[in-house]
Amino acid sequence: FGNIYTRIMNPTTDAFERRIADLEGGGAAVATASGQAAQTLALLNLAQAGDSIVASSALYGGTFTLLKFTLARLGITTRFVDVNDPQAFARAIDKTTKAVYLETIGNPGLEVPDFRAIADIAHAAGVPVVVDNTFATPFLSRPIEHGADIVVHSATKWIGGHGTSIGGVVVDSGRFDYAAAPRFKSFYVDPEPAYHGLSFGGVFGNFGGANISYAIRLRVVLLRDIGAALSPFNSFFFLQGLETLQLRIERHSQNALRIAKYLEGHPAVKWVSYPGLESHKTHATAARYLGGGFGGVLTFGVLGGEEAAKKVIAGSRLFSLVANVGDAKSLVIHPWSTTHQQLAEADREAAGVTADLIRLSDGIEDVADLEHDLDVALRGAIGL
Repeated sequence: FGNIYTRIMNPTTDAFERRIADLEGGGAAVATASGQAAQTLALLNLAQAGDSIVASSALYGGTFTLLKFTLARLGITTRFVDVNDPQAFARAIDKTTKAVYLETIGNPGLEVPDFRAIADIAHAAGVPVVVDNTFATPFLSRPIEHGADIVVHSATKWIGGHGTSIGGVVVDSGRFDYAAAPRFKSFYVDPEPAYHGLSFGGVFGNFGGANISYAIRLRVVLLRDIGAALSPFNSFFFLQGLETLQLRIERHSQNALRIAKYLEGHPAVKWVSYPGLESHKTHATAARYLGGGFGGVLTFGVLGGEEAAKKVIAGSRLFSLVANVGDAKSLVIHPWSTTHQQLAEADREAAGVTADLIRLSDGIEDVADLEHDLDVALRGAIGL
């Protein structure tokens, strides 16, 4: 298709897409204007009115609302299940299901699913698996190696790494044969009227030895029509970010583990959640699927509940109150009243969000400085 128009393809963005595809072990990638655009297009490239999606209930708030409300208005329903129960996915999949949706590390519950078990269940039913790998990045986990068919990222986070650019990317594993799956006949076998009767599966199902029909359709149908294209200037920033990804993720993970252990022993803290702690409910699964660390995000509950949590955030001098994660600078937020506030209380709790929960996105600063800052903020919040 070539660089005919930046909404569809651009040489700088193409370089970014190729590198992400290589890092994830995929066949092709398509960059988008944001992570939210990436997951939206990834799912619209599979499902239409009358179809369904089976998803983890422990998702980022924006993803949850996309699935529960926005896609529902388009006639696509979502069934949310316990991500820690693979058989729940088996029970929820039916003949209308077009995708299973997971996060490598849930936000903000930080659960790591049993990818292989869930992927085997989905594939037995002829359903592809979509995984949001934002929190792990390909440095810690490559979901395609564990059965994922499609990987999405908010490149805004650790890929960019400095909070300067917004963007997303969809990676096609090239392993799922959509043309051979009856439930995808209308998308990948039947003639595409907007391209003079082209069959995406027929032409791109084996294109140079790779099945890139999914990525091509996403690019030339959805990206063309919806227009959620990544700015080439942001692609340039993301290419720069990739050059230091390994160094930053190592430091993020080291800092997060040390702070998690520090907070476990703090008198103002009720509980700590981090996949790298043996106390975490999915620690064994995380150790199986993550390599090189457990990520840069942790959550904890503070004595005194919601009001004390807000005081901790206000009292910090090094953690910036920002909804973003994955910045080189340390960030903090109260998800109950921000990222997940639009959800009903029951939905917030199902996502692992409680009123006392504080989410930290640890940066790459000196960890002793971060610990001291948290200690001062915690003691000040509850009067220790």
